[in-house]
Amino acid sequence: MAQFVAFNPKVEVNGETVLSVVDGMGAFRDRAYKFLESNGIVNPEAGKWYSQQAWLNAFKAIAQATGDYSLFNIGKKIPENAKFPPEINSIEKALAAIDVAYHMNHRIDGKILFDPATGAMQEGIGHYRSEKTGEREIRMVCDNPYPSDFDRGIIEAMAQKFKPTGAGIVIVKLDDSRPTRKKGADSCTYIVRW
Repeated sequence: MAQFVAFNPKVEVNGETVLSVVDGMGAFRDRAYKFLESNGIVNPEAGKWYSQQAWLNAFKAIAQATGDYSLFNIGKKIPENAKFPPEINSIEKALAAIDVAYHMNHRIDGKILFDPATGAMQEGIGHYRSEKTGEREIRMVCDNPYPSDFDRGIIEAMAQKFKPTGAGIVIVKLDDSRPTRKKGADSCTYIVRW
């Protein structure tokens, strides 16, 4: 599936994650609320659940009105608002944890898709897969319905937050030699270097 289309109409996302749209739009918070409201998400609150498709529709409206950079900024806010496992202490663990956090912040039929007590992960929303491909390089494959630039923002924020001591800048680049949701593919691949 391409970006902006939920894999299952029953998927919901938690309010904490939805509120990242508001945080990611910075000084344009009122506009973010209008995008959400016009797509059926009225006054989002932490602790509540919302239709993933409605949220994706809001992303699409934001992209059409303001461009991909807004989606990137919203993605960068996800690590500040989403729940992540506490044992993350390296860039490798941080990027691998994106998939776990993704599942912890989504549910289907009222069931959260990752149980931290058992480590059980349910399917139905796609994944964020990471693979170390070099001493200072990780490949991330994102096969989910979220916009490409949103995913790049999440990956960059996590990589920056957990980069090794003494590492310079982290570069996250869309691998244009592979399929991309920007061109209708089911996934995007990013190369992370530091």
